[in-house]
Amino acid sequence: MLYQAPSAEVRNSFHQGSNRRAYEMLGAHPCQEGGKRKWHFCVWAPNAKHVALVGDFNGWDKSRNPMAKQYDGTWELRLEEKTLLTNVPEGAQPTYKYAVWGADDLWRLKADPYGFACELRPANASRLCDLDGYRWGDAEWMERRKAFDPYHSPINIYEVHAGSWRRHPNGDFLSYGELADQLIPYVQEMGYTHVELMPLMEHPLDMSWGYQVTGFYAVTSRYGTPTEFMAFVDRCHQAGIGVILDWVPAHFPRDEVGLYRFDGTDLYNHPDPRRSEMAQWGTMLFDFARGEVCSYLLSNACFYLERYHADGLRADAVSSILYHDFCKQDYLPNRYGGRENLEGLAFLRLLNETVYHDFPGAMTIAEESSAFPMVTAPTYLGGLGFGFKWNMGWMNDILSYIQMDPVYRRYHHNKLTFSLFYAFSENFVLPLSHDEVVHGKRSLLDRNPGDLWNKFAGLRALYGYTMAHPGKKLLFMGGEFGHFIEWKFDDQLDWFLLAYERHAPLQSCVRRLNHLYREYPALHEVDNSWDGFQWVTANDVDNSVAAFLRTDRRGNALLCVANFTPVFHPIYRIGLPYAGVLRELMNTDRAEYGGSEQYNAFELNAVAGDFNGFPYWAEICVPPLSCVYFTYDKIPPAFERAPKAPENGKGVADAHD
Repeated sequence: MLYQAPSAEVRNSFHQGSNRRAYEMLGAHPCQEGGKRKWHFCVWAPNAKHVALVGDFNGWDKSRNPMAKQYDGTWELRLEEKTLLTNVPEGAQPTYKYAVWGADDLWRLKADPYGFACELRPANASRLCDLDGYRWGDAEWMERRKAFDPYHSPINIYEVHAGSWRRHPNGDFLSYGELADQLIPYVQEMGYTHVELMPLMEHPLDMSWGYQVTGFYAVTSRYGTPTEFMAFVDRCHQAGIGVILDWVPAHFPRDEVGLYRFDGTDLYNHPDPRRSEMAQWGTMLFDFARGEVCSYLLSNACFYLERYHADGLRADAVSSILYHDFCKQDYLPNRYGGRENLEGLAFLRLLNETVYHDFPGAMTIAEESSAFPMVTAPTYLGGLGFGFKWNMGWMNDILSYIQMDPVYRRYHHNKLTFSLFYAFSENFVLPLSHDEVVHGKRSLLDRNPGDLWNKFAGLRALYGYTMAHPGKKLLFMGGEFGHFIEWKFDDQLDWFLLAYERHAPLQSCVRRLNHLYREYPALHEVDNSWDGFQWVTANDVDNSVAAFLRTDRRGNALLCVANFTPVFHPIYRIGLPYAGVLRELMNTDRAEYGGSEQYNAFELNAVAGDFNGFPYWAEICVPPLSCVYFTYDKIPPAFERAPKAPENGKGVADAHD
């Protein structure tokens, strides 16, 4: 993008915290001057005593190219491109840093906070990068996205760590292009609607998984160039797949090359350690009371939505932005003596208002672990304005539940049902994410108790129950085929498991659930009210069975019945609100998925008669450790003809041994 000098109004908006295109003003940009191609450099370092541009082109000599300080605390310099190409190998991009003599009289070499590309770690200099020139082919997707209604549409997210989904046989990373070649067909086949990529912003330490960022505007060079990542997103869109990026607006690491003490002062974080340090993570928290920090992060969010066509941002660690005492015993309260981060709240509201106004159809998703109210409510109603929130309460309850021996689940049945007390208080995503398969928590498969048959059956039941529960879906890579050991960031997934007898059938089960979720509006269209959900059996504690109806906006319904014990119920009676016919649609116990092949072979007619508070009932086969879906063709009361009950008083479920 060619540099154009900012107006005084634009400069002021940067300092006031409302500039959403600060990356056009700061950083390194090509420009034309006197018929020559030059590069304009601009960095904010208001307390620095001296700033110089250094790189291979000048032998890293901080005396060669000093920058000029402007009235607003920024420093600027313009050099000819041929000068910057001095000592640079043919075809390579010049590297550079800012040599900053800080207010504390120390020299520091800093990467460009607004740099669009970086060297491959462990090197950490910024690289010149012109983001113009890529020819996008996703115009149809982007136009269609403007009218996208995520709240009534299927959203099923496949969470991916690009460095460990797959690798070359020698252990090398896949490039962005190679990732597109392999990941996109897989995601299409499996039926996911979106991929969510763990942070791709430049970071020095692989084991941080990308959550400790030093180059907020630079996609990591581990997998290729910015243009190659644009092509990855483009190809996803052309294949009908949305792209969500993990984004880290809460904190930054102490690495010398990054934002920490950029000009010898606490420039990006609060000067009081009680408010600025996150000891648990070894990082620094952003100071949202500074307008320049707010502009930096607001522009960063908009940068990925605008320049990389991202379809959504999942904001990491939002709770640490909401509360000054998050993970702290000693903290500095707000001006009223409270724990809420008032400036952080204001920033989040501004962020969401900007995104939803300027990028129709894009989503913001909060990873928020507290009970802060109205995270997804509109800002004009006092909410934070996020589109969705991760349902951490549901996730903790259900994973705690499935780890129990089925014998004891009867004493914790509320972990299955409690989520419906608050399921419609926010727009939720149900996350079975990377955080749940690391640090000794074990894989989702291994969390299930018992032998291998029970582990796989229990996991299939969990996936079936999750797909029918209100809320959008997210599953971390490997979970779909039963990755047995915990996720390892430094190796590819154990794809060889698909050669073993139980893993490929599990993958087939997840594929079928994914496609049903997209095909049947009852599973996704009404996620935010009781209009789309009705308990049928909520309190069968003794059998650990839960049954409910999901209904779309036209009244079409699916019945979901989940059994979380290995006990087989050949005949299980449930109540129904209307006359009608049940037909089995999906059964996680079918042999093709690795189950015991207990199923409902024929359609089942609702029988008139009170049961469990309903005017009709039916008797179905409920397999062990399973989840079964039925289509429910309801007969409205005005047209119903209640079927005659069978003479023997039994239901019509046909259970095959």
